[in-house]
Amino acid sequence: MLEIENLSRQFGARRVLHQLSLRLQPGEYVAIVGPSGVGKSTLLNLIAGLERADGGRLVLDGLDYSTLDDDALTQLRREKMGFVFQAFHVLPHLSVAQNVALPLWLQGVKDAQAQGPAQELLDAVGLGERSASWPRELSGGEMQRVAIARALVHRPSLVLADEPTGNLDPVNGAKVLRLLAERVREAGAIGILVTHSLEAAATADRILHLTAEGLIT
Repeated sequence: MLEIENLSRQFGARRVLHQLSLRLQPGEYVAIVGPSGVGKSTLLNLIAGLERADGGRLVLDGLDYSTLDDDALTQLRREKMGFVFQAFHVLPHLSVAQNVALPLWLQGVKDAQAQGPAQELLDAVGLGERSASWPRELSGGEMQRVAIARALVHRPSLVLADEPTGNLDPVNGAKVLRLLAERVREAGAIGILVTHSLEAAATADRILHLTAEGLIT
């Protein structure tokens, strides 16, 4: 379970988030929408522990990680979170399979043990035959599918996606969004999609609107 309690963030005199609360269950996939500048990416960064909140609590699987130090937060992200970004962040010097296996390597899993789960996820996203390929040989849609496989390979509790189709054409974008939603639900993870697009948000179980006044469910 993810519990967000009275989360607040302010930049100087500008209040971005004020006492925002939300509770999500495993297997639940939600979209957070809102205009540019309202704080969507800030909220995602706070949930990921990449930024510090000015107030409030963040609890994942019973652990309050609001006050963890940087090293502990890094370890938490490696073990419990998966990320899908707009820019893919697929590493060019690693093969497709190696990119997917990376979260397992960071947890100390040896390459021999990581190969099976990586291949399983690549099969699931329709790229099983491209495991030995290099990122430069893939299309944008294929690279984003690699990013989804990488985000799920270590069985995270929480998957965070920030405008994951911003660099894709509408057809490939729609395919990636459907795939992401399916895989998050099948994995029993909590999924949070941040987007400005209502069409993208429609792939989620429910849509939350972030406004200057707060989160409208």
